[in-house]
Amino acid sequence: MKTPAFLITIDTEGDNLWRNRSGHITTKNAGYLSRFQELCEKYTFKPTWLTNYEMAIDPIYIDFARDVIARGQGEVGMHLHAWNSPPAYELTDNDWQHQPYLIEYPHEEMRKKVSFMTELLEKTFSTKMLSHRAGRWAFDEYYAQLLIEHGYQVDCSVTPGVNWQFSPGAPQGKGGSNYTHFPRSAYYLDANDISRPGKSSLLEVPMSIHYKHSGLMNAVKQGYDRLRGKRRSPSVHWLRPTGGNVEQMTGVAQKTLAGGADYVEFMLHSSEFMPDGSPTFKTAADIDRLYDDLEQLFIWLQSRTQGMTLAEYAAAKAAG
Repeated sequence: MKTPAFLITIDTEGDNLWRNRSGHITTKNAGYLSRFQELCEKYTFKPTWLTNYEMAIDPIYIDFARDVIARGQGEVGMHLHAWNSPPAYELTDNDWQHQPYLIEYPHEEMRKKVSFMTELLEKTFSTKMLSHRAGRWAFDEYYAQLLIEHGYQVDCSVTPGVNWQFSPGAPQGKGGSNYTHFPRSAYYLDANDISRPGKSSLLEVPMSIHYKHSGLMNAVKQGYDRLRGKRRSPSVHWLRPTGGNVEQMTGVAQKTLAGGADYVEFMLHSSEFMPDGSPTFKTAADIDRLYDDLEQLFIWLQSRTQGMTLAEYAAAKAAG
């Protein structure tokens, strides 16, 4: 691949799920996605819309995504929030409150949910599901094997350097996945140990993330946290907007490309394109500033990368 790929991944889900633990999900953000799609097309970038259950049954989103696919301007992949994705299975006394990870469910229930979502998306959008990201970034070997069985070619659940074990799911569980020592570049994963390269057909494309501090400083900070009785993952910078962080995002992309990577991967949630759809972008003015940041980032990346969907990137890797 002569020019590195710019991979835009959007977790396409209901409105402000950070705040909403009520059991009633709205999908008003579906009406706000065209603006971002148009911005991507302006710079010849192609987003991958990683879609979960409530969006897959929303008529406005269905029409939007079908048009994107028909014009070859993006891709629909799968995203799965276990607590509200059919078939129903009560894992805790209040799944909506705890939002348990899919990897905390019995294997048979995991299989049912992956099968249901794959079939729903393929039927709704008349296209094979090839790309996937786990809900709440929780991934393991059995999950990977399910994706392989269902014909997925690429996953993007790994967040290098981030330990999600400090983020609880089910009260009886052990938290999320620990990606502290996972690879930072794309690799065909070992289905028996997803932390290392192997010979499976599933390409893992880790998020573009870099530590905020040096290894020594991280060790000092974590030691201090332990003395205070706190447990958290080291601070990192992602290639994702948080409001006014365009220089930080550009820095992550620059550092990634300087390290010889053949892609940079951006992420955001679909609800973050809507005022009050997230804790970060609460007003219309916040959204306008978000788009200003996105435009600056896209201008910087346009001459340095080529836009690809996840499936297109996987195909390019397979072709050598």
